[in-house]
Amino acid sequence: MTGKERREQLLDVGRSLFAERGFEATSIEEIASRAGVSKPVVYEHFGGKEGLYAVVVDREMQALLDRVTGALTGGHPKELLEQAALALLVYIEEQTDGFRILVRDSPVVSTGGNFSSLLNDIASQVEYVLAAEFKSRGFETKLAGLYSQALVGMVALTGQWWLEARKPKRDEVAAHLVNLAWNGLSHLEAKPRLAVTQKR
Repeated sequence: MTGKERREQLLDVGRSLFAERGFEATSIEEIASRAGVSKPVVYEHFGGKEGLYAVVVDREMQALLDRVTGALTGGHPKELLEQAALALLVYIEEQTDGFRILVRDSPVVSTGGNFSSLLNDIASQVEYVLAAEFKSRGFETKLAGLYSQALVGMVALTGQWWLEARKPKRDEVAAHLVNLAWNGLSHLEAKPRLAVTQKR
């Protein structure tokens, strides 16, 4: 096995173990054993468990970001919302291990940040779309950031729930998410007010 092939093998083994057991419960010994190598080989490639984990997380974050932003191929804003929701759910379905790693808390901060920063990156893409839609409706475009965070958060949290539930089917979950978001967005009030205000 070449050095590059060994590195990829260790990343695959680490990804599988981190998804299955979590960062804390996974040991260098276990990674080496499952890969059929000695511990020094893992240290040689990644400097330790933290280094391996950071590379795994960075790869997953980039894969998810690429998938979501690549899915935003244009069209009506509702279609863009559908594309984004479906892209996340497809990632969860096809890359379950990767998503488990991303949403699990870890003491290691990867070079790309964490799941929260990834969601911020995705929300920035959505904000651009919403700002154009708000402008065309005469709404305050500076609120597009707030709405994009709300939408991405709704989809991501639902995705975490669906990771375990797996019912209803993926496309149905995406349709319901878009139904809630779009029917809410299509009837936005320009200056919403709370009906009840709290006493201070």
